[in-house]
Amino acid sequence: MNYIFYFLVVSSIIIGAFTGKLNDVVNSIMSGAELSVKVAFSLIGIMAFWLGIMRIAEKSGVLKFISKLLEPITKWLFDELPPKSPAIGDVAMNFTANALGLANAATPFGIRAMEEFQTSNTKKDTASNSMCMFLAMNTAGFQLIPTTVLAILAGIGYKNPTEIIAPTLIVTSIAFFSAIIMAKIFQYLSNSQCVRIESQCERKSNIRISGDEEVGNE
Repeated sequence: MNYIFYFLVVSSIIIGAFTGKLNDVVNSIMSGAELSVKVAFSLIGIMAFWLGIMRIAEKSGVLKFISKLLEPITKWLFDELPPKSPAIGDVAMNFTANALGLANAATPFGIRAMEEFQTSNTKKDTASNSMCMFLAMNTAGFQLIPTTVLAILAGIGYKNPTEIIAPTLIVTSIAFFSAIIMAKIFQYLSNSQCVRIESQCERKSNIRISGDEEVGNE
């Protein structure tokens, strides 16, 4: 990424020098640097606010209450996990943080959930169905309140940043449920293929055993 930005900056300066618009390029660089600082400070404020709200919710037990409400859904989505697995609570908290647009707050919960998935994974060198489902859900990125985007729009002076909430909710909901459906479909196909392979191996094993017995009798 550093090489890409370096190439863009250098090529812009060279092209600006050849086209006689070097002053415009320099002014754009300076104004862009100033705007990036403003956006960064606006992000600091709103992220600090929502991360504080998440911390209060965690300490007061609100997140645990939400995780209990979501527990039946998470059990259905991650049916490989044991009933009292800590990953269920981490998944619920990760989902809640992502829904509020707090990817930074959701990351620790996501890492802990993946570690719990790996603990209960029977094939350590292969991602389990629960891992794939969780990755699909996070990639889809359901957001009830796109906090980070709202902060960026407010930082650049957008007049009505909240108007993106409804379109974001619609788009992320479609992506989120589509990811779950596709993950379940591939999970079913994978399980069916594994069962078919196991039955074929068992049938070949039975044939080999019966053949050895016939040879022994002879």
